[in-house]
Amino acid sequence: MDVLAGELHMDVTREGRVGVRTSRMSVQQLWYGGSPLAFLLLPFSWVFALLASLRRLLYRVGVFSTVRVGKPVIVVGNITVGGVGKTPLVIWLTQALQARGMRPAVVARGYGGAQRDTPLAVTAQSDAQEVGDEAVLVALRTGAIVVVCPDRVRAAQHAIELGADIIVSDDGLQHYRLARGFEIAVLDDERRFGNGFLLPAGPLRESSERLATVDAVVRTVRKGEPGSPLGYAAEFVAHVRVDELRSLTTGETRPLDSFAGQRVHAIAGIGHPDAFFAALRARGLQVDAHPLPDHAHLTPADVQFADQAPVVMTEKDAVKCRAFAHARCWVAPARIELDAQRTLLDVILRKLDSPR
Repeated sequence: MDVLAGELHMDVTREGRVGVRTSRMSVQQLWYGGSPLAFLLLPFSWVFALLASLRRLLYRVGVFSTVRVGKPVIVVGNITVGGVGKTPLVIWLTQALQARGMRPAVVARGYGGAQRDTPLAVTAQSDAQEVGDEAVLVALRTGAIVVVCPDRVRAAQHAIELGADIIVSDDGLQHYRLARGFEIAVLDDERRFGNGFLLPAGPLRESSERLATVDAVVRTVRKGEPGSPLGYAAEFVAHVRVDELRSLTTGETRPLDSFAGQRVHAIAGIGHPDAFFAALRARGLQVDAHPLPDHAHLTPADVQFADQAPVVMTEKDAVKCRAFAHARCWVAPARIELDAQRTLLDVILRKLDSPR
């Protein structure tokens, strides 16, 4: 019962296991490449689906209780494993709330960090190995209150003690113990549901039918035009843009296009590293790709190469190598642009019945 009450989470890309051991690349082929081997794992997926459905039912009928923390809660999550563009959307939403005069706090589990049991406030100077790379990145980009703890209820309560008047839960769509006023499900518009199977046979944490129950669906697009709408009432398209590079040692910024034609080493320890490499190639860079597991800890060896080519990395990776970055290290900040006649923020605040 304790397992059911906890947050169901299978981080395949970082841990490399969901019943069987496998590499990141083979997992991608299994889930998104149409591999028939996925059918061999279907019995495990059925067990996972049963546990997930039972756990949600127990919350719905009140066997497990949800906790209201006294302030509005917005959950930004996903029904697939990793790499959907959730963190850039959390940053966008946090900055949008700040622009409306609110004091949002972001609460997160702290993936990749030490996973301590007590809530811990995060700043831009925090150690990513202690609190997780995404938490440091959010604090760095927004300056907002950021608190990490596996128990998001305790994290939210601590954030409110620190002065937050609205909570943004980074991930946690399946963390039902934290009562929420608005749910956003983020979906990679290119890969969508993969082979349509639940873990471990496919990338789904929950059935795609879960999207019909959330308040908004945001489809993230990294290149080209968005695909066809899924048909949900509140459905938005968010373009993930990478337009410039920033030096990790000097802070200098340069347009990404100024690197066109150059050979670069590209490092990506994210859920979908190929999307990062493709974004650089689309702007004319000659990419030597160095994919790493999601939330991987970086060492000086990871950014040292025999040649003098620039080393380009994601923001999540950059916060982990600030202490040993060299003059050829550049970070590629990602930002979100939303396509919508009505803004996502207006839909959220209307649902939360905010006076602002």
